[in-house]
Amino acid sequence: MSAKERILAKLRGSLEGTTAVADDYDEALVTVPWRYAPEKRLDRLREVLESVHGETRLTTAADWPALALAALVERGIDELLVSPATAHGQQFAGYLALNGSSLRLKAYDRPVEDWKDELFFHTPASLTGTLGGIAATGSLIVWPTAQEPRLMSLVPPLHIALLKASEVFDNLFEAMHTQGWAGGLPTNALLVSGPSKTADIQQTLAYGAHGPKELLVLILQDA
Repeated sequence: MSAKERILAKLRGSLEGTTAVADDYDEALVTVPWRYAPEKRLDRLREVLESVHGETRLTTAADWPALALAALVERGIDELLVSPATAHGQQFAGYLALNGSSLRLKAYDRPVEDWKDELFFHTPASLTGTLGGIAATGSLIVWPTAQEPRLMSLVPPLHIALLKASEVFDNLFEAMHTQGWAGGLPTNALLVSGPSKTADIQQTLAYGAHGPKELLVLILQDA
């Protein structure tokens, strides 16, 4: 018997003769105070996110590539990390080709150990999708995958995130249950509530210390 098996056996044995405590958890505690009228849900998310220096822009599933490119050009950024294996990555690449843009695209297509220096010091921006948003806290749900590893949204100074307006939930409890999180979680499920920020002992607020300095959320309003 391995050490792990011995530990598990002791834990199981310690439960013998005990009675499970009744599950009387009141979900209203984490839902009722944070419910919004459907027409106010998106406004709430934008208000909270922008209050902490996040930037949001309304667009559509067809028009977002133009908005993303304009934001990059405006900042003088000529290179973007985006996954070619995603539908939005393919859409953006197609838009660039159609419009003759010189923006360079790079993919997260190798282990981080093989290009850590390039990723951390020579990748100015990234574009990722999201699993949805949470109105109560102004948060994005970022669900890392093999195509879009978590460092894509955590390392580049500018993170451009795509959010479908139809996937904004009132609160975290609603999001978890509606999307069936109990059926399987990634190694890291991220809740992003603005650009990275920190403050020193003198309460001087600084952005970008532990992640992206800028967060631009493109909200797709198509039904």
